[in-house]
Amino acid sequence: MTAPVPGSRLLALLPDLAPWRVSRDFRRLWVAGLITNFGSFLTFVALPVQMKELTGSVVAVGAIGAVELVPLIVFGLYGGALADALDKRALILWSEAGQGLLCAGLLVNALLPEPLVWPLYLVAALSSALVAVQRPALDSIVPRIVPHEHLPAAASLNSLRWTVGGVAAPALAGVVVAYAGLGWAYAADLATFVASVALAVGLSPSPASHEAARPSLRSIAEGARYAWSRKELLGTYAVDLAAMFLAMPLALLPFLADELDAEWSLGLMYAALPAGALLVTLTSGWTSRVHRHGRMVVLAAALWGLSVMAAGLVRDVWLVRDVWLVLAFLVLGGAFDMVSGIFRAAMWNQTIPDELRGRLAGIELLSYSVGPQLGQVRAGGMAAWTSVRASVWAGGVLCVGAVGLLALCLPQLMSYDVRTNEHAARLRERRGTFPDGPPVTPG
Repeated sequence: MTAPVPGSRLLALLPDLAPWRVSRDFRRLWVAGLITNFGSFLTFVALPVQMKELTGSVVAVGAIGAVELVPLIVFGLYGGALADALDKRALILWSEAGQGLLCAGLLVNALLPEPLVWPLYLVAALSSALVAVQRPALDSIVPRIVPHEHLPAAASLNSLRWTVGGVAAPALAGVVVAYAGLGWAYAADLATFVASVALAVGLSPSPASHEAARPSLRSIAEGARYAWSRKELLGTYAVDLAAMFLAMPLALLPFLADELDAEWSLGLMYAALPAGALLVTLTSGWTSRVHRHGRMVVLAAALWGLSVMAAGLVRDVWLVRDVWLVLAFLVLGGAFDMVSGIFRAAMWNQTIPDELRGRLAGIELLSYSVGPQLGQVRAGGMAAWTSVRASVWAGGVLCVGAVGLLALCLPQLMSYDVRTNEHAARLRERRGTFPDGPPVTPG
């Protein structure tokens, strides 16, 4: 019997780098996304800061999110149809270039002797629309450039890229905005878009499948009908929506820090969720060995709810200030949310046909983007009706209950096994026949 190699178990936890090794296009997209992520956080921080400086109004700052929501919903669905009907590389390239132009507009406005308010709202709305158009193309191109068996590892690596940016970028953005100024923040973001466009230019063409439908309301409805017919997919959308709508605590963190008499901890609270997600992605090697993805989605979402509930219930414990327990539970919550996200992405990429992947990616965009935004409304309203802590822990309780109910109502989600699922087997066979992905000819 061969003795185990020292450290082999630890190495098995490290991220699986197979997608990096086998796919040049995946490497390009990953690096471009990492660069853009850092730059986008500069604008994410700078835009509300500038709005606050220009207006002094909390309502005006909050309205930025409102003007972003409608384009996200409308163009998320239409962007999915475009991703199926057009060359994905072209969509990624031109939407990235468009984002760069919008950032240039913010830079010009910031350099004016008296910067204007309306361009901030206009750029926020247009940027949200471009993100909604680009994201389905980014999501649907991955199954084409990464071998089928490496798709779970690709999901983990993409999550790692996001979490690295989520932890480090806000801190960097705060320093740049505070000490260098808004103009430098926008200029740095513009430079990152130039770099990411240069990387996107080198991507291989990814034309529409010959089976893809032209972008229209009918093609969008076709994608929605397909999603409805796949109850395990429907379950992934519903579970994520429930978890984010009922238990996302971000809007309450400033008030929670005040209640804990620990205003200094607010930045740590915002960083705690992505920090937990980062811990999972850095040790995500185990995810490739899990086959019952639906059960992991449900379990992780329920544990996310329990973590949020615990963060709202903690009180001072002997030798431990409650703020540190809150931070610990937020880190746990971020970790469980990332586990759910990894397995949702694996289910999507390993079972959805190429000709429908863009439209389903548009639906996915709504499921993980709209939920958190509406969740802020839920959290704030419940806090006003009860209290801050009650809103946090009650949201966690409601999340666990909703996830459990969805698991009971959607047994296909709980029974999903990538080894035996008919849709996964069919797509695996197609990609086995065509190792570089399904045949794609201009439609």
